[in-house]
Amino acid sequence: MGNNDNLPLFVTKSAKGSILFQFYTLLILIGICFIFLYRLIHIPAKEEAGRWAWMGLFLSELWFCIFWFLTMVVRWNPIYRYTFKDRLSLRYEKVLPSIDIFVCTADYMTEPPLMVINTVLSVMAYDYPSEKLSVYLSDDGGSDLTFYAMVEASRFSKIWIPFCKMFKVEPRSPEAYFRIAVEPLGEPAKEWSTVKV
Repeated sequence: MGNNDNLPLFVTKSAKGSILFQFYTLLILIGICFIFLYRLIHIPAKEEAGRWAWMGLFLSELWFCIFWFLTMVVRWNPIYRYTFKDRLSLRYEKVLPSIDIFVCTADYMTEPPLMVINTVLSVMAYDYPSEKLSVYLSDDGGSDLTFYAMVEASRFSKIWIPFCKMFKVEPRSPEAYFRIAVEPLGEPAKEWSTVKV
């Protein structure tokens, strides 16, 4: 673990295609400068009708340009940070905080128990120390069906959670996983058949 402390937790990369965007932005800035030059050259005289309307338009254009400039400053050189989640857990696994997750449901007709149980199981299968993770289900006493579904899910979780952690399953929701997964060959085949049943 000593040499893992020196590895960076993320890498910063500049966005691709920013030169084209910067060129486009400079063209717009030049156009705005020409508009302001035109406005300043053609200021209406004091006696001329519509002077106050012209002033209002000029101030609104000025406000638009200030707003545009502030948004372009943020977008001028965009960067993206890519995190190394494995390094984060290696470095801070002993000091990670305890987490309580509440899953709330009210009506078994609008929120089917299968959907609720898939949510609970996917949260329980998080790649997080199990002693620091607590999951609570609140159903407002809405249905016995949700209770019995949770009882069955607790039995299934004894198979599902170790399966997820052993084979680094993604997505961790059983319904989503079995919808897209193809039956594996080799070592995980035995565990697959146990989980699938």
